[in-house]
Amino acid sequence: MLIVITMFILGTLFGFIGAGGAGFVIAILTTTFHVPIHIALGTSLAGMAFTSMSGAYSHYREGNTHIKIGLIVGVFAAIGSYIGAKIITLIPAHSLNLMTGGMLLLSSLLLLLNLFFIKNAPSQEMNDNYFLTWIKATLLGIVTGVLSGTFGIGSAPFIQIGLLVLFKLTVRQSVGTTMLIIIPTAVGGGIGYYSEGLINFSLLAQVLIGTMCGAYIGAKFTNLAPKTVLKTSIILTPAVGGVILLLI
Repeated sequence: MLIVITMFILGTLFGFIGAGGAGFVIAILTTTFHVPIHIALGTSLAGMAFTSMSGAYSHYREGNTHIKIGLIVGVFAAIGSYIGAKIITLIPAHSLNLMTGGMLLLSSLLLLLNLFFIKNAPSQEMNDNYFLTWIKATLLGIVTGVLSGTFGIGSAPFIQIGLLVLFKLTVRQSVGTTMLIIIPTAVGGGIGYYSEGLINFSLLAQVLIGTMCGAYIGAKFTNLAPKTVLKTSIILTPAVGGVILLLI
């Protein structure tokens, strides 16, 4: 019950900032509840497949999703995430703490750039030819998928930056399309972790009950908060999770 309540509080935060929050969940599970980090990574990434569905559907209804690019990137991200889940078994727990913490801090830096710099640049969708679109989408999917599977995070900032730079999507499109991409990414990584015996289904159920209920409530506050508060929360959440992992 304590895990469910904690995940509910975290889910409220994730719903507020519009993020999957796998990295922060990993930090809390390992430090507060002493879950082995390999199990924490596998369980949190698998859970993200479910928590991202409602957000992806909502963005689709709002017209913020580029279906073609999202599906192509998503398929290859799932493959990359599966590969990353196999790589993780070769990394010692202490090293994995440091590497995942570092990735979360890098995510925070990318979010800072995304929210305060790249967002201000004019953006139009790029009309690439069919072959070039597939090449870019494949590379973006594989790279972000491997990062996601290896470190148990959704890689949302990395995906968003890739969509903005490689495909010139608008910021709204990049956010919505990223939510779509995260679903197959989490599924692919989840299958990989399951095949390695790194998913605790009892823990997964507790995490999902808490985060999904909390995220539904947290999303209600997004439009009520000042933009400065929202942006600051988005940037600080992965940063705090990264610091926690680096200090344990």
